[in-house]
Amino acid sequence: MLAFYARSRAAADRAIAEVGLEETGTAWFGEAVTMRWALIHMIEETARHTGHMDILREAVDGTTGDHRD
Repeated sequence: MLAFYARSRAAADRAIAEVGLEETGTAWFGEAVTMRWALIHMIEETARHTGHMDILREAVDGTTGDHRD
């Protein structure tokens, strides 16, 4: 999984370096979007799924992010 993520990240880095932030392409839903929009969307998606994983982890081990003594 980590190797797959590393390859995906490297491919994304190359695409970002080759394309300007205001360049447009067609998204999966058929509309034109900029590279900037796609990057922001991916940050949002990553944050959302990270939150889901955190909720599952809390359900398994019972700990939360509040570690005050």
